[in-house]
Amino acid sequence: GKRKIHYLFEDGKEMAEEYDMKTGQLVSRKWREKNTLGGSGKWQVEVGEPTSPLLGALESELITESSSNPVFMRKDTLSSFQWRIRNLPYPKEVYSVSVEKEQRCCVIRTTNKKYYKKFSIPDLDRYQLPLDAAALSFTHANNTLIITYQKPKEILAAEEQLQKELKKIKAANDGDGDCKTQ
Repeated sequence: GKRKIHYLFEDGKEMAEEYDMKTGQLVSRKWREKNTLGGSGKWQVEVGEPTSPLLGALESELITESSSNPVFMRKDTLSSFQWRIRNLPYPKEVYSVSVEKEQRCCVIRTTNKKYYKKFSIPDLDRYQLPLDAAALSFTHANNTLIITYQKPKEILAAEEQLQKELKKIKAANDGDGDCKTQ
């Protein structure tokens, strides 16, 4: 039910995106750059669930972070960028979400000084679009803070064009292929 598209750029960067086949919605986007020795670096998750270290890895046996720590992740909808921060138990009145135009980022603050987070919107940076405070909103439910930024019309048009192009592409492993059994 998912379609994965892998991009290789001339500067050595790689991007992998997964789309839901039914809705055409972006499920995950990861970036990877070559490291200083020329090998492949680690995947950096931009959209979707953050990757957890593999069970049994040496790092996870020594020290693990608390399961009650806030978890910050991005999960877009068709019309907006959306970030979810789980494990934030405070009421909605405690939170303040604002736009810092000079630094090109959004800032989440709490009046009780228990949580502070700055994050950028890489999609707006790629299209060199300004941040708009009116497009930003937030809500809080089930110990999760949900921040929504309405996508500008330029990005909506570009995503619509991309979806048209993706529909034209034939998948590398689509169908049965030429598997011969002996």
